[in-house]
Amino acid sequence: MARPHPDLIAALRHTARRLDDGATRYRWTHMGACNCGHLAQTVTRLSAAEIHARALEKAGDWHQQVRDYCPTSGYPMDHVVGALLELGLTRDDLGHLERLSDARILRRLPDDVRRTIDPRSRDHAARYLRAWADQLEARWLDDQTLPDALPTAVPSSTPVGVRASAPRA
Repeated sequence: MARPHPDLIAALRHTARRLDDGATRYRWTHMGACNCGHLAQTVTRLSAAEIHARALEKAGDWHQQVRDYCPTSGYPMDHVVGALLELGLTRDDLGHLERLSDARILRRLPDDVRRTIDPRSRDHAARYLRAWADQLEARWLDDQTLPDALPTAVPSSTPVGVRASAPRA
């Protein structure tokens, strides 16, 4: 599961907003305009066409390209995948995103959406991204507790604001 981080959470929410707004092209069979493609657009600032062109230099869909990812290959698509992984995503996360299939995220969706989830649906992709962002945000906030090494307040018998006097000899 992805490492929770504010930058990743913001990228997921921004991508969901872009899908909700309908201002961007969405097509599940297009490497730059599908679920992973839209997140890659947000993270890399490349266009759908640029991502798609990079993806065509290697064989396979997102699942296969992520599985075959090599940071030193020199393939432009590996730079795109690398940017997503650097943000805290895992290879499994990207495979699940393309298919909207991570059970931990699906549990956060309403029953009617979870039962009928369609990875080719713009609306379902946006809902999945928001649920994922909510999950990561909750985990990130849980991790923001104070370290155990900090001193805890010790009750004092001396009232606050009153200076204890030194014992007389």
